[in-house]
Parts: sequence; C-alpha cells; structure tokens
Amino acid sequence: MSNHIATRESEISLAELRGDCARMAPHWAARPKSAPVPVAPSRIHGVTVPAASARLVDAMSDYGD
Repeated sequence: MSNHIATRESEISLAELRGDCARMAPHWAARPKSAPVPVAPSRIHGVTVPAASARLVDAMSDYGD
C-alpha cells in the first residue's frame, strides 16, 4: 500500500497541467492529414432536400436574397 495521497483536481495548478501536457505531447503524434479526394458530380445522386429546408436556405440573405 502506498502512503501517497492524491491531490484533488482543484489543487493542481495551471502550470503543472501545462507541464503534464507538454510531456505527453510526443506520445500523441497526429497522423499527417491527406487531402480529400474530390467526387465527380455525376456520382452524386439520390440527394433530396426537404421543401422546408430549401425554403429556409432561400430565405437567408447570405444565399442570394
């Protein structure tokens, strides 16, 4: 049995938290992002938009009002 008493989260300072994150960063290396492959418009089919959604977008000034 350990005599160590865990500290409450509220007792951990921001500096300690940032230090912990900096030490863990090398363990969480992200994969390089690849660009998405464009899809030809001829392959996009079967998409339906409900009339209420079309009216909502049509009523927005950002979309050619």
